[in-house]
Amino acid sequence: LATRMIALLWEHHFTDLGPFRAIRMDALARLGMESRTFGWTVEMQVKALQWGMTCTEVPVATRLRVGRSKISGTLRGIILAGTGIIGMILKLRWREKTCRRYRAELKNSAA
Repeated sequence: LATRMIALLWEHHFTDLGPFRAIRMDALARLGMESRTFGWTVEMQVKALQWGMTCTEVPVATRLRVGRSKISGTLRGIILAGTGIIGMILKLRWREKTCRRYRAELKNSAA
């Protein structure tokens, strides 16, 4: 759902919200990351798109997980993660639209 929302709202297709990111320190500082929970992953990917940064996915080999996930293995974890991820996407989109509207108003009032 999250990757489809990103594709719909920012026209960039991600196949996953993978756990590994490689980014230069100056670029990371520019993003102004806020989330310290489940929204962090999607926040970084969306803000990178908003800043016009190049985002590339690199396929990696995986193996079956041993044991049970603390997040996707429990109903509570699924609800918290899902709410954090989808909430962050909606928050970033709302901010983007609000900023665009504000900039347009400033431009019109200056003219």
